[in-house]
Amino acid sequence: MTEKGFYSLPKLPYGYGDLAPFISEELLRVHHDGHHQKYVNQANALLEKLDKARSDGSMANMKCDVQALSFNIGGHHLHSLYWANMAPAGQGGGGTPGGLIGDLLDKEFGSYERFKKEFTEVANSVESSGWAALALCTETGRPLLMQIKDHNLYTIPGFRLLLVLDVWEHAYYLDYKNEKARYNARFWDVVNWEAVDHRAEHIIGGEKVESRKAVHPATAHVIPTR
Repeated sequence: MTEKGFYSLPKLPYGYGDLAPFISEELLRVHHDGHHQKYVNQANALLEKLDKARSDGSMANMKCDVQALSFNIGGHHLHSLYWANMAPAGQGGGGTPGGLIGDLLDKEFGSYERFKKEFTEVANSVESSGWAALALCTETGRPLLMQIKDHNLYTIPGFRLLLVLDVWEHAYYLDYKNEKARYNARFWDVVNWEAVDHRAEHIIGGEKVESRKAVHPATAHVIPTR
C-alpha cells in the first residue's frame, strides 16, 4: 500500500516584501509562516489521529475531529489560493481583468467596476472572521459571490473558487489596525488577474486564449487579451 498523503505549506510565488505597501514584509511572514503553517500542522495532526484510531481499532471523537479537520483544511486551501491570486503591483498585480474572466464578470455584473464594488462590500461586511470569494457555478456557468465564515462555513457545495480575500484580523491588523475597509480597497492593486483567468479557463475547460501578452499602459500589468 502506498503511503498516505499529508498537507504542506506552499512556497510564496514572490518575495516576502514584494506585496508592499499592500502587505508589509513583517505581516506576510507572520501570516504565511505562522498562521498558514499552523493550519497545515493541525490538519496533519488530525489525519494522523484518525489513522491511529483506525489502526488500533479505537474510535476518535468524530464530531469534533471531523469539524476541526474541515476548518484546518479549509484554512490551508483558502490561504494557498489567496497567495496565488496576488502578485506585486505593476508586475502582474493590479490592472483590469481580461480574457475569459473579464468576459464572465462583464456578463454577470455588467462591468468590472460593478463587480469590484460588490466584492468589496462582501469583504467589508464580513463579521468576525471570514473571507470574501468569487466562485464559479459549473451548472449555470455564472461567477457568484460568497462570504465564507471562518474557513468552512456558508460555502456553496460544488462551487469552484476563482478569487479570495482573507478578512480575518490576522490578515491585516498589523498594518491597518482596525481599518479593514482600507485593506480591502487596496487589495485590487495586487490581484493577479492572469492567474484568476487561468483558473477560470481550467474549470470551464474552454479553449485557451492565443495571446496573453497585451500590456495595460497604465500599470504595465500583463493582461490576457479578450
